[in-house]
Amino acid sequence: MEKKVGSYRWVIVALLFFATTISYLDRQVIALLKPTLEKEFDWNEKDYSNLVMAFQAAYAIGLVLSGSIIDKIGTKLGYLVAVIWWSAAGVLTAAATSTIGFGAFRALLGLGEGGNFPAAIKSVAEWFPKKERALATGIFNSGANIGAVVAPLMVPWILAVWGWQVAFMVTGGVGFIWVIFWVMSYDKPTTHKSVTPEELAYIQSDEDEVSTSEEKPVKWAQLFGIRQTWAFVFGKMLTDPIWWFFLYWLPSYFAETFQLDLKKPSLELIIVYTATTIGSIGGGYVSGFLINKGWPVFKARKVAMLSFALAVVPIMAAQYCSNIWQAVVLISIAAAAHQAWSANIFTTASDMFPKKAVSSVVGIGGMAGSVGGILFPLMVGTILDSYKEAGNITAGYNIIFIVCGFAYLLAWGLMHLFAPKMEKVEL
Repeated sequence: MEKKVGSYRWVIVALLFFATTISYLDRQVIALLKPTLEKEFDWNEKDYSNLVMAFQAAYAIGLVLSGSIIDKIGTKLGYLVAVIWWSAAGVLTAAATSTIGFGAFRALLGLGEGGNFPAAIKSVAEWFPKKERALATGIFNSGANIGAVVAPLMVPWILAVWGWQVAFMVTGGVGFIWVIFWVMSYDKPTTHKSVTPEELAYIQSDEDEVSTSEEKPVKWAQLFGIRQTWAFVFGKMLTDPIWWFFLYWLPSYFAETFQLDLKKPSLELIIVYTATTIGSIGGGYVSGFLINKGWPVFKARKVAMLSFALAVVPIMAAQYCSNIWQAVVLISIAAAAHQAWSANIFTTASDMFPKKAVSSVVGIGGMAGSVGGILFPLMVGTILDSYKEAGNITAGYNIIFIVCGFAYLLAWGLMHLFAPKMEKVEL
């Protein structure tokens, strides 16, 4: 079947995968440099959480702006501008000489990285039929995990040899290499020379979308009056902050609770983020498998997402772990389940909305996730500083793990309330 219809769409997925890998490499660097930068700039937990919030606030703005802009100017140009922007911001972070300077450059990074997911999800909607979208999303979304795996291997080595400034310059510079391949390889499937007529017909096999794929984009403000938008918004708002916690505080959790040395490559972190790669691709495969078995799209997505929400619950038992490997197992399961959830929730946007509105919807939902990502670090920093002063920071992490365990079930319930059958929106 694959040989008959062609496979260039998977080349597009590879490009999206590497862009996502680069974006998470750029944002993960500061978590691994945290112990070094804390000593050099005299940071406490609240200072660090303020840097996280600066990134998140700018990321929220970037998501909304880029979602609307990409729907207007197209995926190719929109993605190009976003990657150049955030790569430049990553490199320039090496010039920071104060906490305020770090905050400014992290904000610029967040503003640019806001374009990644709206552009990537729109690309998937343009290049894949519904039955393959969750798998395609899971594959490119796994780049988030690969970036988080590469960083613990790469950054400590650069730090030891050249210092923290070079770590920012090297990771930020990688994005400029990706730009070259993007310009050479991407176009819409209807005009791409490498797409066969058979593959184009397969891509456009969803009859309800063929007529809307080339329409003018919708104004994103209009989308706030649609309940399916709010299903996506709450699903992202309640779960995105949990991933940010895994990304920004997990290295510190292992270092402070189990005395992990972050100046060396960390097998424990590599295992956790490798597990998330399996979760991302596997989560996308599960709902696609159910659809191919004849399940309605909405039922396949809902059942898959409920199972992933339940898989996060055991993380609450992390408080009983007596050694680091017990914690690694529980956190790996939860982080993998998050990425499986993420692969499917992104796909619900293209399930429920026509292609002309997908980037805008993803931008709005991503903004909601970033708002949660602004508030959650504030809570995390306050809790950890309080328990650190009391000499028991591990108890602070345990409280946060309890919040993580319940977040996905609440999100699933609200999504089901607002869009029980995920009906297609007519605009």
